[in-house]
Amino acid sequence: MYKIMSPHRLMLISALSLSLFLSACSQDKVAVTADAQPLKFKQQLDLLLAQFDSKTDVDDIHSIAAVATMLQHPSLSKVKYHAVAGAYGIQDGEYVPAPELFDMAFADHWSDAHVDKDKALAEVLVIVKTTLQQGGDIWIVEAGQSDFSAALIQLVKVDAPGINTQQRFHIVQHSEWNQDNTSPEALAYVKAHSDYYKIPDGNAINNGTAGYKSETAKDWVRALANKNVGNLWQTAKQVADLYNGQDGRYNNESIAKGGFDFSDAAELSWIFGVDDAPDVDTFFDKFLL
Repeated sequence: MYKIMSPHRLMLISALSLSLFLSACSQDKVAVTADAQPLKFKQQLDLLLAQFDSKTDVDDIHSIAAVATMLQHPSLSKVKYHAVAGAYGIQDGEYVPAPELFDMAFADHWSDAHVDKDKALAEVLVIVKTTLQQGGDIWIVEAGQSDFSAALIQLVKVDAPGINTQQRFHIVQHSEWNQDNTSPEALAYVKAHSDYYKIPDGNAINNGTAGYKSETAKDWVRALANKNVGNLWQTAKQVADLYNGQDGRYNNESIAKGGFDFSDAAELSWIFGVDDAPDVDTFFDKFLL
């Protein structure tokens, strides 16, 4: 015989179901390898947003050069992109200004959220809406925290409420530190309202994704001598060396020892499915033209 459930028991089950649902939504989608990526970036349609916090670790400075180096490769020549400076969260410490490097790396395809966050959001919103209206998706490389991403998605929901941001925004994060220094509300928001992925940390190798950090200086010779991006890496080196560990900023030991740290670029390697450049040496083998 069918038994009618009491209202009290029904409320308990409903509450438990809601709790389990919210818990599931809050979990990271963990991407183990490049092969685990469920979607493919469409160069003819999609938009890449490269968002750098530059506070307070100078690894972002090397990462800016690395991202620009990747984007000049023939295999990625049709990628539509826009960069954001100052996309930081709640961390303390001094910002690392590098407008000249952004100019060199991205020309007029970047916005400065450190100088004026509202203006930067307005600029990016225009580009994002155009991409969405033309059928493209948004891929966000979070070389920093998620606060800017959360604010951007909120604006999209207001201006274009018909857009399913859970399907059209793909956010890639590699750093637990970045997650911890995102405001809790913003982190919860992007996990709930985007296709959010946490990949293995780009500071290490042999963990399933690229690791772009090394204390070895040997690759500087060919990076600085390269006819296409040598000046870019020269500026990145000068800026990183100038600010590393200064005025209370984080002291990046790999960079202090003369090496490299463009660990955030591991996210771009994952997005594009680059499987033949798993470390610093092979990165330069592949992308220096």
